[in-house]
Amino acid sequence: MTGDRITLPEPSELRDDVRELLPLIAPPGRAPAETMQILARQPDLLAPFLGWAAALALTGTLPKRDHEIVALRVAFRCASDYEFWEHAAYARDAGVTDEEIAGIALPGHEWSDADALLIRAVDELRAFDHLDDGTYDALAARYDDAQLVELLFVIGQYTMLSIVANAAGLTAPD
Repeated sequence: MTGDRITLPEPSELRDDVRELLPLIAPPGRAPAETMQILARQPDLLAPFLGWAAALALTGTLPKRDHEIVALRVAFRCASDYEFWEHAAYARDAGVTDEEIAGIALPGHEWSDADALLIRAVDELRAFDHLDDGTYDALAARYDDAQLVELLFVIGQYTMLSIVANAAGLTAPD
């Protein structure tokens, strides 16, 4: 699953606190995400990052389905096969269908107005680092201010993780 750029650390290479932390952040029944293992190569930044990521994933008020549609679209727009593969499982858990997951990458896929708005927001921010006034107004009509900020954080978070995965050479399993 890994590329040959930044290799995943062996447990013996990690500080004790990091070695103990990584299994705690793994989804049930799975190894820690390879992106988290890559981030463990910089142990002083891992714990603060995990606090941020946990707050975004666990205490946010954006609906989980919306969060995962955004994560998938960002991964697609960043051409991060690894992040897309990883979030497909989370998306299914959040109620996104396999057809919708495939549709993230297909032009012309039929989306609800709400889902199409999320996809448009991701596309505008990835392409222009800006939201069109009409897109912002539509988002503001659907979400409160806290959710709008969270939506921007989600887009930024998965852009960053996609960059890490791509630059480190992580790929999805075949």
